Amino acid sequence: MAALWRSYQRLMAQHPWKVQILTAGSLVGVGDVISQQLVERRGLRGHSTRRTLKMMAIGFCFVGPVVGGWYQLLDRLIPGNTRMVALKKMVLDQVGFAPCFLGCFLAIAGALNGLSAEESWAKIRRDYPDALLTNYYLWPAVQIANFYFIPLNHRSGPRPAPRMAVGPAQQWLLGELQGPHHTATIELAPQGSFSKGTAGT
Repeated sequence: MAALWRSYQRLMAQHPWKVQILTAGSLVGVGDVISQQLVERRGLRGHSTRRTLKMMAIGFCFVGPVVGGWYQLLDRLIPGNTRMVALKKMVLDQVGFAPCFLGCFLAIAGALNGLSAEESWAKIRRDYPDALLTNYYLWPAVQIANFYFIPLNHRSGPRPAPRMAVGPAQQWLLGELQGPHHTATIELAPQGSFSKGTAGT
């Protein structure tokens, strides 16, 4: 394990951008596997490989580049590594970046699922406020720790994994990526408990 970590560190130093994108896509895929197996309890036979691949595609092509680029910009806008700097970065991240990121993520997911622009917009209008509110229950505290303790070249990794596993965007996608005629949503309640609902097939 130590040897693997050293190899990862070496690759990160040599190819930071590529490794961050690969890490983000892989973690998004792992998050979907965890969601299907531990949250939805689908079992191996019921696992949707297609959905996991779609999630990984979003991770590779959108989450990794966008989040990695944002963190680099944020470090230039607010340099330093003090607690106050971490707090300022968290505020800018959650007020300026998170709402835009979530909306774009849901739009891309809808497009990958074959929804029309009108269908995708209607779904976003319905689900976006609750998804963003759920985001704010978890991510401000996580991001303060992220900005204070984790070096810049490792930051695009920690965020997607838990966010895709239990974050609002993943909850929205649990049913959405299965197709417009079958939806199953798992919502993260304010107290941290999961509640599951299904709508027709």
